Amino acid sequence: MENTTKIEFDDNNLARTLFGENNHHLSLIEKDTGTKISVRGGTVLISGGTDGVEISQNLLTQLYELLKKGYPVFSPDIDFALRIIKSNRKVNLKDIFLDTVYISAKKRHITPKSLAQKRYIESIRKYDIVFGIGPAGTGKTYLAMATAMDWIAKGKINRIILTRPAVEAGEKLGFLPGDLYEKINPYLRPLYDALHDMMDFDQAQKLVHRGVIEVAPLAFMRGRTLNDSFIVLDEAQNTTGEQMKMFLTRLGYNSKTVITGDITQIDLPDGKRSGLVQANEILTDIEGIKFCYFSDTDVVRHRLVREIIKAYDHKENQKREKNTDSNEIPD
Repeated sequence: MENTTKIEFDDNNLARTLFGENNHHLSLIEKDTGTKISVRGGTVLISGGTDGVEISQNLLTQLYELLKKGYPVFSPDIDFALRIIKSNRKVNLKDIFLDTVYISAKKRHITPKSLAQKRYIESIRKYDIVFGIGPAGTGKTYLAMATAMDWIAKGKINRIILTRPAVEAGEKLGFLPGDLYEKINPYLRPLYDALHDMMDFDQAQKLVHRGVIEVAPLAFMRGRTLNDSFIVLDEAQNTTGEQMKMFLTRLGYNSKTVITGDITQIDLPDGKRSGLVQANEILTDIEGIKFCYFSDTDVVRHRLVREIIKAYDHKENQKREKNTDSNEIPD
């Protein structure tokens, strides 16, 4: 059964921003919800199935309120907002999108883009040790680094430490020429990339040279006590159990640690168990430690990244089911 509903927006300029250039935003909503949306001035007519109409109406009404609050709505926000509303019809988008984690040097507001990201940010603020576990592109490391940048700017901490294990992802870099720094730098490049995305290159370099921001391989953490620090361990799925224990016990006074990783992309040699997997099994009941989980629905990269992750997960599930069936004992 087809339904039709009408929305009246009282500010035509804001409405045009909401609709997007050449009504591009409305086209994205139509395609996703299977509805037909027509516009005349500030009046919108939505036609289609009950679910699609309700979702579209909810989405447009809430995005309009965000625009009134000064939040700039871009095409990717349409996709993020649709996913959020589909997962929870009662959610208030303002609670998510207006929760500014950090304002970058480029004046870009870094905010959560999903319910899982919102819960993750709230956990980082509340707990001293937070694990973010999930697929690539879900903002685990980026949001942790943005929070750290915000805290250093507000004087809550004295330094930021960004680290990751030096494990090859299927490539052998050990025979490359150069000193120790030149050999380990490729492993740390993603952390530098995220850092430079949040602040001017020169400013970042000054903070690194002053020791306010430290980017180092995990092995450099051994034997240290890290006070007044915000520490981010990236690619934690590639730690061993011993490395994870060593890292977690570096935590000093007035410090916060965020550990991120994707347990489906472990690059450790055969026979080595991931420290992240082990930590997920033995630390979940400790008060003060919080585990946050992400899925492909939280991916905030290109739309195709989400589809790629889903395709690989589907293949892995098929393989597991086949192995389970082959191991069954026949009657």
